[in-house]
Amino acid sequence: MSARLRVVVDPHFRAMDEIFTPADRAELHELVDVVWGLDRPMPRDDFLREVADADAVVFGGWRYGADALDAATPRLRALLEVAGGHEHADLDYDRCLHRGIAVGSCAPAFGPAVSEMALALALSSMRGVTQADRLMRRRSEQWLHAGNQGNTSLHGASVGFVGCGRISVHLQRLLDPFGTKVLGYDPPISDEILLSRGIVPASLETIMADARVIFILAAPTVSNHGLISRRLLRMLTPDQTLVLLSRARLVDFDALVELVAQRRFRVAIDVYPDEPLDPDHPVRALDWAVLAPHLAGAMPAALFEIGRMVVADVQALAQGRRPTVMQYLTPENRAGLLQGGAAP
Repeated sequence: MSARLRVVVDPHFRAMDEIFTPADRAELHELVDVVWGLDRPMPRDDFLREVADADAVVFGGWRYGADALDAATPRLRALLEVAGGHEHADLDYDRCLHRGIAVGSCAPAFGPAVSEMALALALSSMRGVTQADRLMRRRSEQWLHAGNQGNTSLHGASVGFVGCGRISVHLQRLLDPFGTKVLGYDPPISDEILLSRGIVPASLETIMADARVIFILAAPTVSNHGLISRRLLRMLTPDQTLVLLSRARLVDFDALVELVAQRRFRVAIDVYPDEPLDPDHPVRALDWAVLAPHLAGAMPAALFEIGRMVVADVQALAQGRRPTVMQYLTPENRAGLLQGGAAP
C-alpha cells in the first residue's frame, strides 16, 4: 500500500470553513495527511520545514518568499492557490514549470458569480436603477419619460471586454439574449481565438470610442497597472458605462473619480485601490456611480466551489493522476495567465 500524501493547507486570507463544506473537509482528511489546516497564516519557518516533505501545498497567498521552493524536494507535485488568480509576486512560476510542479488556480470557481454581478452592475448603471432608488427615498423622483433622461439600453449595444479570459466566457453567454456586439482587448489571446468566440478584436481606443458599456475583466499584473489611463477615460461620454470588476489598479482611479464627478461617463465599481474603502473616499459621493463592496465573486456557493475543486485535485494526486479541475499553468497558456489575460 502506498504512503499517504502530505498536503500543507494554509488558506489564509481565506478561512477553512469559508471554502470547505464539512463534508469536503472530512473527505480531504480521509484522502491525505493535512499539515497546518488552520485559519491563521502559517509562519514562514514552519512552512519551510513542512514543505520539505510535502506532496502538495494549498495556499491563499504566497507569503513564504521567492526562495521557498528551495526547501521543497522532488516529492512536491502541486501548488493549489485558493485566492483567485495566478498573481503571487514571490512565486517563481517558471521554476515550477521547469520542475514539473502543477500550479493550479481556483479562478474558474468565480466565473459564474462574477459574470452575473457584471451584468447586474451594468444594467443598474445604464438604466439608472440605483439612482432612481435614491431619489425615491428622498421623495424627489421623476416619473416615466422624465426619469429616463440619459438612461441607455443594453439591447443591440456594442460592449467591450478588457480581458477575454474565463469570466468573459460566462459573461458573453449572459449577454447573448441582448443581441450585443462584443469587442475584445486581450493581447495574449490571438485574434483567431477571439473571432472563433464571436469577439471582435479591438484596440483600447476603439473599445472606449465604440462600446456602450466597457467591462474591466483582465487579471492584474505588473504590465497592466494603470492600463486604462486618464487619456482613455477622457474618451468616454455620458451615454457610456465603465464596469470595474477585476482590480482597481488596472484603472487610473483618481482620474476616474474626477471625471465621473464631472458626469463625463457612468461607472459601476466593485473593487477599489484600498479595501475596505476609506469612509471619506470621494468615490462615495458620486451620483453617477453604482458602488458595491467587492461582492462579485465572494458568494458562498463560489467559495465552496473552491474547496470542491481542491478536494477533487488532491484526490487525483492521491490516485496518481494528473489534477485537472483547477486552472493550471502550462507553457502554452503562461503568457495569458501571467500577463493580464487568461486562457480561453
